[in-house]
Amino acid sequence: MRYKAKNKGDVDKISQSLQKILMEDQTLRVVNDSENRQTLLYGMGEQQLEIVQSMLLEKYKVEIELMRPKVAFRETIRGKSDVEYKYKKQSGGHGQYGHVKMKFEPSGDLEVPYVFEQCVVGGAVPKNYFPAVEKGIAEAVLKGPLAAYPVIGVKAVLYDGSYHPVDSSEMSFKMAAALAYKAGIPMANPVLLEPISSMRILVPNDDMGDVIGEINKRRGRVLGMNPMENGQQEIVAEAPMAEIYDFSNFLRQCTQGRGSFETSFERYEETPPQVAAKVIEEAKQAGEVE
Repeated sequence: MRYKAKNKGDVDKISQSLQKILMEDQTLRVVNDSENRQTLLYGMGEQQLEIVQSMLLEKYKVEIELMRPKVAFRETIRGKSDVEYKYKKQSGGHGQYGHVKMKFEPSGDLEVPYVFEQCVVGGAVPKNYFPAVEKGIAEAVLKGPLAAYPVIGVKAVLYDGSYHPVDSSEMSFKMAAALAYKAGIPMANPVLLEPISSMRILVPNDDMGDVIGEINKRRGRVLGMNPMENGQQEIVAEAPMAEIYDFSNFLRQCTQGRGSFETSFERYEETPPQVAAKVIEEAKQAGEVE
């Protein structure tokens, strides 16, 4: 589960206290998930984590909140945009000047954040500034416009611009590209993507109907069923990762502890509008996006 200090001044003390608890219990783990801006506490189940929470309060006099972990959403674009950005500053001595014209469109490859291409002719932007433009894009895709999740599957094309023989620099072209990205991506129909997990579930025959019904309730899809030994069935399914956070609790209760399952990341799919709206609103309330 995700946790945070109820009192920000206790952050260091909580970290030290958790390290002591982890030394006593090897089934616990603390992971800093910087990508999703959260700290995770792993254990054998919710009950064990609640015991750790109580121990921190009673023994170490610090308090943590346990929350549902953030899911690793992504953002991409479905449309195209054509933008121009001129980064220009003058503050005594050499100024800064970077001017780019760029197109943004889907790359068709959700395995990589971006694809960068250039088709500048006539030396409008000197070749030595192309890496700076790409670096501006590489840094900008780390945060999308919808809910501040990383952007994937974008093609960025530098096709024109201009430079100043004195004031242009790598920094000015990097800034121009990053600001062109921030202007262009919202114009290219950005959408939120959710991670889809593949699931392999082993359940007793008698509980198969209840488990399939639960998968459907969680926006999942049953792909197949295979009879196994000892009166069990294997259910192969896919479901959004956001929906299976507490599936282990359901399975344990439904099967009286006789069921088991394993999951792995499969792919990203566009998030349904009602779910996306909730995620975006939560990001706004947390101050992660404007």
